[in-house]
Amino acid sequence: MPKRVDHEERRAQIAEALVRVAARRGLHAVGMRDVAAEAGVSLRLVQYYFETKENLLFYGLQHLAAGLGARVAARLRAIGANPGPRATVEALLTEALPTDGASRDFHIVFTAYAALALTDEALAAQPFIENPKAAEDALTGLLQQAKDAGLTPPGTDPRTEAISLLAMSAGLGTSVLVGQRTQESAAAVLRHHLDRLFPEPAAAE
Repeated sequence: MPKRVDHEERRAQIAEALVRVAARRGLHAVGMRDVAAEAGVSLRLVQYYFETKENLLFYGLQHLAAGLGARVAARLRAIGANPGPRATVEALLTEALPTDGASRDFHIVFTAYAALALTDEALAAQPFIENPKAAEDALTGLLQQAKDAGLTPPGTDPRTEAISLLAMSAGLGTSVLVGQRTQESAAAVLRHHLDRLFPEPAAAE
């Protein structure tokens, strides 16, 4: 009986290979033949699933975002049930910092997508705008929950704070990768801003 092929699993295998090669060599230098070799499959198979390099890049960005989401979910499971807005926000932003192999590859390749989108209109118009917007919306929702529950200072603007936190996290991640600061100092800066957004309640007199 012929073995049943899981097409989504095969697509994910190829996308993982794209991320690994892009993390080592830069996204601009990656070709479909390189990805096929890294995945241990034929070039014909990569072309069968994606047809063009552009389609492969689109899928690769979606796969990258999905991987981040899965790692954030794992962090939250480790915290326990009902982690709350502060812990959820911190898990999302901390996972985007390059503190291990997976998060390092994520930051390198995501930043490479950002640079490529500056000159690739198709990439900019499709997944690159949608995926960060989804993260911004999710973070805004968490901060709105915190505001509604009285966990943030009066006058907090959830959307503006979400944009600021994401931009700060991206900048901190790059500074770690290029050696401007350590992982620990970047995490400390992030916690400092979260402490401002989620101040400890005043002790009862």
